[in-house]
Amino acid sequence: MEEGKGIRGKWLHIRLSSQELAELNKLFKGSAERYLSDFARKKLLGKPVLVATRNASQDGLIEQLAGLRTELSRLGANYNQAVKKLYAVSRIKDFEHWLVAYELDRRQLLSQVEQAGLVIADLAEQWSQ
Repeated sequence: MEEGKGIRGKWLHIRLSSQELAELNKLFKGSAERYLSDFARKKLLGKPVLVATRNASQDGLIEQLAGLRTELSRLGANYNQAVKKLYAVSRIKDFEHWLVAYELDRRQLLSQVEQAGLVIADLAEQWSQ
């Protein structure tokens, strides 16, 4: 039975030195290929390999923004819980406790918003250059 074009039933075994394997892995990690076998097959057959390009400053920015988003979400959830408790307060002592907690959350939220603004301003400056 003849193998179809998409079926790969044949094996090719090759030996590489540690240095050659390290270089192959480095090239593979710099590509957009998901599997080393696909990458190696394309290289062996002289087919084009998509190269992944990354912008390190953009990666750092995305990481910072993701952290800010997480922190802002947490603070927003705390704020919502505090507001719900405010409506349920039945004693003055509870209200005083809420005010102290609210002030701490408010300060953290404002700090995070300020940081987000600085990161966004930095990004805008980088992209305008």
